[in-house]
Amino acid sequence: MFRVAIIGGGPAGMMAAIEAARGLGKTLREVVLFEHEPKLGRKLAVTGAGRCNISNDGIKASAYHGPEPAWTESLLEGFAVEDLERALYRLGIPIYKTDDGWYYPLSQSAASVVAVLEERLLGQGVLMRVATYVRRVSYKEGLGFELTFKDYASGEKGIELFDKLIVATGGKSYPELGAKGHFFSQLEALGHTIKPLYPALGPIDARLGAFTALQGQRFDAHTAIFDGEDCLGRSFGNLIFTKKGLNGPGVMNLSHLVTQSPEKNLQLEVNFIGPWIEELAEAASDENNHASVRALLLRYFAPKAVDFFLTQAALNPQKFVQELTELDFQALIQTLSMTRFDITGAGDFSNSQLTAGGIATEELDPYTLQSKRFAGLYVIGEAVDIFGPCGGYNLHIAFASGYLAGKSLAEMNN
Repeated sequence: MFRVAIIGGGPAGMMAAIEAARGLGKTLREVVLFEHEPKLGRKLAVTGAGRCNISNDGIKASAYHGPEPAWTESLLEGFAVEDLERALYRLGIPIYKTDDGWYYPLSQSAASVVAVLEERLLGQGVLMRVATYVRRVSYKEGLGFELTFKDYASGEKGIELFDKLIVATGGKSYPELGAKGHFFSQLEALGHTIKPLYPALGPIDARLGAFTALQGQRFDAHTAIFDGEDCLGRSFGNLIFTKKGLNGPGVMNLSHLVTQSPEKNLQLEVNFIGPWIEELAEAASDENNHASVRALLLRYFAPKAVDFFLTQAALNPQKFVQELTELDFQALIQTLSMTRFDITGAGDFSNSQLTAGGIATEELDPYTLQSKRFAGLYVIGEAVDIFGPCGGYNLHIAFASGYLAGKSLAEMNN
């Protein structure tokens, strides 16, 4: 009996289990999926605000953070957006693309995606051991991988041998959904290098000063992180002012720059008018524009934000656009596009969507996700040292790595 163990019941683990079981067939093999939570896919079920943002037209190696762009490019060559679309359709999960290039399941439900994957696991004969914690993994020469585990429901402990092992244990983000990060020490014991773990895709805390008046207001804005005059990274996206700072994709995509360097005195720059700066300048110089400056800004912002910006720029809201002096216009532009906030911190693992760091990519084959250090061992999903921005980039990697690992394992052992 050829036995395969997958540790971790998230999107990567479920996809790997389905593909391994499908490729190996149902005779003379056993595929076992271990999950320490009582349910599979708990984190997947809340992604995309429950809608499951599953991929993105912007998927490319340069969009990801990782030490080896060529490794990421090879992975994506093996499983691009169209490959994901075909794989999910075959499983009974059709997806569609929004106007901005974001992909969602047709059901608009992450819970539906989890339910379909669970049904496919059952259909392929995968043995699902939920509420089961794998405490230790070791390799027995000539025998295979020995897993020591405990069943939380019964309290029973067990030791079993497996020919192949796929690790999809994720990171440390959202511990209330089961993420613990405990398994990295096991991988290290098997000879792998673990890159430092730190929170990513979380809020950024900052001293907002007068801008605390914008609490609850949302903007589509350009953002950047500065160390003095050195720009460490830029992003664009929706953001919201909170009691402690800012949240939303526009800042979440940069939060890793803060958690990586907690000792630095960093600043967050927000450019509110960036997408419309040329249009604003043209409107301000239009001799036929008889609107007030307040009416001009109401094209782009909510009334509360407009009134705040005009107060900050010391401009009379009823002043006509034609009456704006060069100094008036520069004061307005500075308020809208050059605002910097001193950063005081960023999200921790409890409120960040992702864990950066993990298994070094150079120690894994990008086409199969098999370990170069340990034959028969595969590492996939968030456990690997690669991550992308908000918008389906990380779910794509989870499904891609799971699919490639499961498929290649089956092909090599048929």
